[in-house]
Amino acid sequence: MREVFCKLGDEVIVYPCHAAGSACGPDIGDRMHTTIGYEKKHNPFMQITSYEDFEKAIQDNAPPVPTHYPKMKKINAKGPQTYGHTPLLRSLSVQAFEKEIKADTIIIDTRDMLAFGGGHIKGALNIGLRPILSVWAGWLVDTRTPILLILPEDKELVRVVNLLWRTGHTNFKGYLAGGMRSWQEAGKPIEKLPQLSVLELSQQKNQYHPLDVRKHKEWQNGRIPNSTHIFLGELSDKINKLDKEKNFAVYCASGYRASIAASLLKKNGFQQVNSIPGSFMAWNAADLPIENQSKN
Repeated sequence: MREVFCKLGDEVIVYPCHAAGSACGPDIGDRMHTTIGYEKKHNPFMQITSYEDFEKAIQDNAPPVPTHYPKMKKINAKGPQTYGHTPLLRSLSVQAFEKEIKADTIIIDTRDMLAFGGGHIKGALNIGLRPILSVWAGWLVDTRTPILLILPEDKELVRVVNLLWRTGHTNFKGYLAGGMRSWQEAGKPIEKLPQLSVLELSQQKNQYHPLDVRKHKEWQNGRIPNSTHIFLGELSDKINKLDKEKNFAVYCASGYRASIAASLLKKNGFQQVNSIPGSFMAWNAADLPIENQSKN
C-alpha cells in the first residue's frame, strides 16, 4: 500500500473489487469508486506508516472468517469439478417435495422476509434472493447437505442455483413447482414468523428480548437498548446459549439477516421468535433510543 498506491497521483481513480457488506474486509465503504487523493485524506488505514501498526489495525477490525472460505480456498487451488452446465434440478410436485423432506435435508426458502413471515414450510431457512445469498448459504449450510428450494417464482430457478453454486452447493434434491402457492392450495401445514415493527417493539419493550445479529463493529456503533448480541455467522454454534423461554425480537441492519436468524431459531425449536423488518435502520428512522459502547 505504501510502496505502490500511496505513490500514485491523487487524481488516480480506484474501482474497488468489493462493496459495502462484503464478508471479505472490515469497514468497507459504500462508494462504487474513489480516488487515491480521497483515500489518503479520509481513509485511516492509508494514514498508518508503521507495518506493525497496520497489522494490528487490520487484525483488530477484521470480520469473522466465513465458514466456507477455507473450503473454497482448497477448491480454488486445485480447480473445481467441471460440470459443463449448471446443476440440474427436478421440478417437484407438492407430494414429491414432501417425500424429499428428511432429517438431513434443508429447505432454503428464497422469498423475501415478509412473504416468508406470512407462511412457510416448517423448518425452512429463509435466505432471500439477493446476490449475498451466496455468502449466507456458504456460511450456514454445509455443501454436502441435500437442499430443497422454495422460489419467489419458478422463473428465478437459474438465478438461485447459480448463486448457490458459487459457494459449492450442488446437492440439490429439487424445487417446489409453483412455490408456496402450490403448497397452500394442497392444504399442507404452514408455519408463520411474526413480523414486529420497531414501533411495536418500542411500545411493548417489556414483552420482547431484542437479539442483534449484526457484526461486532455494527453492534459497537449503536444498538437497540438491552439487546443480546450474537453475530449471525456464529449463531449456529452459540444457539444453545439462548434461553428458549424468552420472546425474541431479532434485528440486523435492514432486516435481511434478521429473517435468516429468526428462521434459524425457529428451525432449532424456539417458539417465541419475531423478525423486525427495517431493523436498526427503521429504529434509527423512527428516532428511537440508541445504546452505544460508551454506556458499557
